[in-house]
Amino acid sequence: MTGGTTTTSWTPERRARAALTFICEPGKPDLSRLVAEQGAPAVVEALVSASDGAVWTRRARSLDLDALIARAQDIGARLVIPGDDEWPPGLAGLDRVEPVGGMCGAPLALWVRGRRRLDEVLPADGKALAVVGARACTRYGQVAATDLAFQLAGRFPIVSGGAYGIDIAAHKGALTANAPTLAVMAGGLDEWYPRGNTKIFEQILDQWAVISELPPGMRPTRPGFLARNRLIAALAAGVVVVEAAARSGAVNTARWAGALGRIVMAVPGPVTSGMSETPHRLIRDHEAELVAGADDVRALLCDPGEQPEPLPSTPARLLDGLDPGLLAVREALPGRGSLTVDELAARARCTSRTCAGALVELELLGLVEQQAPGRWRLSRPARSAR
Repeated sequence: MTGGTTTTSWTPERRARAALTFICEPGKPDLSRLVAEQGAPAVVEALVSASDGAVWTRRARSLDLDALIARAQDIGARLVIPGDDEWPPGLAGLDRVEPVGGMCGAPLALWVRGRRRLDEVLPADGKALAVVGARACTRYGQVAATDLAFQLAGRFPIVSGGAYGIDIAAHKGALTANAPTLAVMAGGLDEWYPRGNTKIFEQILDQWAVISELPPGMRPTRPGFLARNRLIAALAAGVVVVEAAARSGAVNTARWAGALGRIVMAVPGPVTSGMSETPHRLIRDHEAELVAGADDVRALLCDPGEQPEPLPSTPARLLDGLDPGLLAVREALPGRGSLTVDELAARARCTSRTCAGALVELELLGLVEQQAPGRWRLSRPARSAR
């Protein structure tokens, strides 16, 4: 391990932000602005002292913050807030975009578990890659997501949501490559969701990191998944959609990515599959770039001078670019044996004079040779001397 996690220092600001992760649902418009203007302690105090009986007020009064912090410490979770060295700068964009689905705003804080700090998982240039898609993916989608993550995670850390299907396939690809991956959860980090992916979550914890806006003890909800999607989009420079039905949550993530000015990409699939509906629509409506593999993603995310050297082109074949007339004469020669000029002209459907002229040019090119006076055959490769 080259780096490591840090110990949380529970200042009044940090304690107040921890409280707000319990009191307020994530993604509420204007909440982060209010906290930026008044400070988190003042916002919490205002909620506690309010007389309106609203949900947030009731939660603020019922919260045992010390117990919440103790629970987080018991599971090895810490709180990262804006201003911390490891706070991801890409999240700031969420305060500058129009709401998507009624949600907006950067998170007030992130609960983090794992071996690495966030600035050790996510690159300083912000160029991580989010890979999202259907939970009920096909084998095709699973392989595509795993392969993309495996090939790209060394340069672009993989961000996803830990769900069944495409999400967990992407995390697996990055883990197989021993490269960074970050799981963004929709519930508290004390209980994994979905449980079936527990083994992979534990692997991510052991090597990288897992984050959530919600404190320990909070269960994921449908609005929570949608709020989580905005973080996935904001943490990456580009989002790849690999298989998604018409109403998939990946559509929401792609919308957030577009609103944030991130590069949206989609992997095409079989036209007979319902899981291809969203990728194909995004491509058709020019909302996403078509990517068929890792090289396409690199070309979109890398700076011009950073793009890898192109792979060597396929070597030219012997007959590439040959005049069609010469090619017709050469192709008329048998693989074995020889023909006279007249026999060859009949097979090549040309005059004997044209055929004779073509044979002279082909001989100069080393493509044919005379076996005996007046008889022609394909050139034989020279044998190496012993």
